[in-house]
Amino acid sequence: MRVEQLGDGDPELAVVGGVHGDEPCGVRAVERLLDDDPDVERPVKCIVVNEKALERGVRYVDADLNRSFTPDTPADAHERRLAQKLAAELQGMTVFSIHSTQSHADPFAVSDGRAEHVQRIVPRLSVVALVDTQDFGEGRIFATDADIVEVEAGLQGSETAAENAYTLAREFLTAEGALPGDTVERELPVFTMGDPIPKPAAEEYEVFAENFEFVESGDPIAAADGEVIRADRDFYPVLLSPYGYANQFGYHGQKQRSLGQSSGANSTSVNSRPSAQ
Repeated sequence: MRVEQLGDGDPELAVVGGVHGDEPCGVRAVERLLDDDPDVERPVKCIVVNEKALERGVRYVDADLNRSFTPDTPADAHERRLAQKLAAELQGMTVFSIHSTQSHADPFAVSDGRAEHVQRIVPRLSVVALVDTQDFGEGRIFATDADIVEVEAGLQGSETAAENAYTLAREFLTAEGALPGDTVERELPVFTMGDPIPKPAAEEYEVFAENFEFVESGDPIAAADGEVIRADRDFYPVLLSPYGYANQFGYHGQKQRSLGQSSGANSTSVNSRPSAQ
């Protein structure tokens, strides 16, 4: 694990990349920040985490690092030891963790929507939505003693994701007063993650629905070896992709009220069917 710092003093902010070795966009954002060496107004810790997996171009070596912040992961697993080191580095900090995805080209945040720091920071990022992980944080980086904002910067391996990651990191640092300037508060939709969308065994998969776009019961959402799979309920797809997961396409999501601007910070559940507005 590589740990460096921008500015002098004890940092309360951190930018993290390389949790997964097949998602280089966050690493490139961290390296660009270090190369820029900006005059920060608050010191910032910059971390590239899973260097061994990055060197091999694989998601992980022994276990998914973003599921390894738990004693359930074997103690001798490379990622379990890394999780312990990373948790110690991040203790008490406000952390920006950068990922990429196979599900959606535009950046979106994946964080606990109840948290004050999420409500404060996420509307000031150029993301299209917040996926609320309040019931899905076990074993993930959210389990550390730190305030975490996690983002998916774009499609895995793309140049666009790398550019987005750098832009988002600077927006985070600006919003938290480490870089000078102002950020624009946006009004963002918030989606909860429901139960998984099952994925049958097959050789080839397709998806027809769009993430964060309303799907009505009976609509085609995916196909496995050409056999169409239809929605069994009204929902909003979240993290939907043909090959992102081994045994599921994604999640049955529900839409909540917006975060930021006139809607305020609090999100409350609303009917999954779009309103007439």
